[in-house]
Amino acid sequence: MGETFPQALRRLRGTLSIRDLARLANCAKTAVSDLETGRRQPTATIAATLDRALGAGGLLIDLAANPPGTPAADRAAALQTGFAQQLAAGPMTEASLDEWEFTIARHGRATRYRPENELLPDLLADFADLRSLLGHRQSAPIRRRLLSACASLAGLLALTLLKLDDPGARDWWRTGRAAATQAEDRPTLAWIYAQESYQLYYGGDFAGALELADRAQRLAGGLPCVADALAAPLEARVHARAGRRDAAADALERAETALGRLSSADQQASAMGYDAAQLAFHSGSAWTHLHDTGRAWEQQQRALELYPVENRLDRALVALDRAECLAWDGRLAEGAHLTAETVAALPLEHRSALVLYRARDLVDTVPETERRLPEVRVLHDLLALPSTG
Repeated sequence: MGETFPQALRRLRGTLSIRDLARLANCAKTAVSDLETGRRQPTATIAATLDRALGAGGLLIDLAANPPGTPAADRAAALQTGFAQQLAAGPMTEASLDEWEFTIARHGRATRYRPENELLPDLLADFADLRSLLGHRQSAPIRRRLLSACASLAGLLALTLLKLDDPGARDWWRTGRAAATQAEDRPTLAWIYAQESYQLYYGGDFAGALELADRAQRLAGGLPCVADALAAPLEARVHARAGRRDAAADALERAETALGRLSSADQQASAMGYDAAQLAFHSGSAWTHLHDTGRAWEQQQRALELYPVENRLDRALVALDRAECLAWDGRLAEGAHLTAETVAALPLEHRSALVLYRARDLVDTVPETERRLPEVRVLHDLLALPSTG
């Protein structure tokens, strides 16, 4: 049997009085006494406080989390957590910040191919570590970079939860905006507004989506910025839904100009960037809503040529736009078949709420007289919708 927390605390205290230790650790004398006798179990906070006061090097933190007899796997996890807390307590370096920014950029790229349920735990764990770093005193420049990193990570969390149809996404947008504002990071704040505008768009709040897209572009201030490239095509899609062809075409032209002004680093397949494949997808969506199926088909084909096969979500959304075009052209059976084929081809972990919403949206537009078509009925069954008779 290894050393217990009370035994280690008594040994480390040595000749130091309980009163003096309590003063060093800024806690009650009775708390120290009860911990030494085992009448009280240590919390993670008081264990860390006493560990620092006695210079125990993490021993008390470890024993509080893993009393003797704790399974090895649990002990390993607690050791890792304790070590991470010790690292967070130390001074941040430029190299550490560079590593965090690389990690966030990697998460941004991962949104293009990793299922949301797999990505979410990693995002949450990294955000918890960043929050821990912010809890310690940092220089003003380092704190600003940490806040910017938190803002970007909060935005990625919001996007991931949005795809999972989790209402908590809205809270993470607010968190991201607050962090970017404190960091005085206008490009990141603009990016968050641009991405959030898509949540309002898919939720049917088109006026709100336009307002946030406009806010993003104003924050960008005419400078080359991912937010500018993201927000303009959102405008185009809203105008297209309302039948405002000229306004939609103008917004698409501005989107193409904004994309051309981005650096090569920003023109990437990532939630943090914007590239030609995304513009083709958004353009195709706008022309689909305008019922200009010829132009829509051209842009959809370009998007499918540009998107890698690993990007299952966006390729599926392009295919669903194609299905909508078929429906508008009077080829409803083909559209229903393509929709069912697209959904069925996606592995379960990639069938996000967004894909299913789009597929159900097409079913909802099917006229009552056409709902007995075999292709429509197959699609109903696939989406687990109630039968129409």
